[in-house]
Amino acid sequence: MTPDRRALLAGAAALAAAGPTRARQADDLALTGRFVQGGHALGRTWPRALIFVDGEALTAASADGDFIVGFDRDAPASVGIEARANGRSARRTLDIAPGDFPLTRVDGLPPATVEPSDRALLARIAREVERKTEGFASRIDSDHFSDGFIWPLEAFRVTSRWGAQRVLNGTPARPHYGIDLAAPLGTVIRAPADGRVALAEPDLHFEGGLTLIDHGQGLITAYLHQSRLDVRAGQDVRRGDSLGRVGMSGRATGPHLCWRMKWRNRNLDPSLMVRT
Repeated sequence: MTPDRRALLAGAAALAAAGPTRARQADDLALTGRFVQGGHALGRTWPRALIFVDGEALTAASADGDFIVGFDRDAPASVGIEARANGRSARRTLDIAPGDFPLTRVDGLPPATVEPSDRALLARIAREVERKTEGFASRIDSDHFSDGFIWPLEAFRVTSRWGAQRVLNGTPARPHYGIDLAAPLGTVIRAPADGRVALAEPDLHFEGGLTLIDHGQGLITAYLHQSRLDVRAGQDVRRGDSLGRVGMSGRATGPHLCWRMKWRNRNLDPSLMVRT
């Protein structure tokens, strides 16, 4: 295990110790997870129960009663989660700890990758946005997230933490909704959990080689800047399967994997899903 990886795991453990990670348990609604901005709650309730988050129906439990709820980078200080099934209901309120999001600067990027203006390029980007939106809309009936995640790389160096506010070539940009794992070109990228490939694109303008994996109930992981893709859309993958190879395609200044996660359009920190 590399020093950076040990440091990251130690930081995750400290974060867990610093904030609540378990709600009051009951037979009707049990919640565990990482109750922090960018984190998540793993729930167990009645099979196929409808799950409400702050009064809005967002997902449903699996046939085994498992479900997941994600907390975005800007999640409020408390979140209400309710399960409803066959006239029954159970509700819990979670305290959400604030995240620690650094400021990072990335210089030396080609200007066209930061602020593209060419008409043909803008049209290409618009087409790619449509394909990515379709991929992120994938919703397989599964709870593959229930068994936890492993790291997609066996050895890496963290070069940018999740949620960092980025300044690109001196221009403030949106937060970085990925964790950057530096590794040599050609390093094998492994599926961190079972799922189905929702998108596999070898050459997007910003992301380069991009793969999206649907783990069920709207939980999607993304793997950016790949030099080679080993999977295709619609393919089922198992934990440990090869997804592709580390590269520096798209908007990247060096070889690394940008690992991202979304739950129903909420950006989550994938490293918080890794079980240590």
